Parts: sequence; structure tokens; C-alpha cells
Amino acid sequence: MPNITVELLSGRTMDQRREFVAAVTDAAVDVLKARREAVRIVFTEIEKSDVANGGVLESDK
Repeated sequence: MPNITVELLSGRTMDQRREFVAAVTDAAVDVLKARREAVRIVFTEIEKSDVANGGVLESDK
């Protein structure tokens, strides 16, 4: 069973999440030969103040 964890900045819509999980599930089925019902995707939302790139908080950009 593929377990796929996705970390992303908060603010994505439910429609974006639905489209993403459909595409990732299709890829797991095609590439990994996984059963569709066995593909598990978990989202972890991160606030911009919790992430820094290049020494700058995303919330400061």
C-alpha cells in the first residue's frame, strides 16, 4: 500500500486537493502498479510562518 505524505502551505481549495489526489493516485496506479483503493494520501498543512527558504520566512516574502 503506497502511503504518500504531502506537506503544503495552507490555503489550497478542496477542488485543488481533489484534483491533486486524483492525479497522484492515477500515477501510483500506473507507475507502482498499486491497487487504487490501496493508495493513501495524507495532507499536512504548514503555515507560512512555519517555513523558511534561504533564511527568509515565507510569511515575510
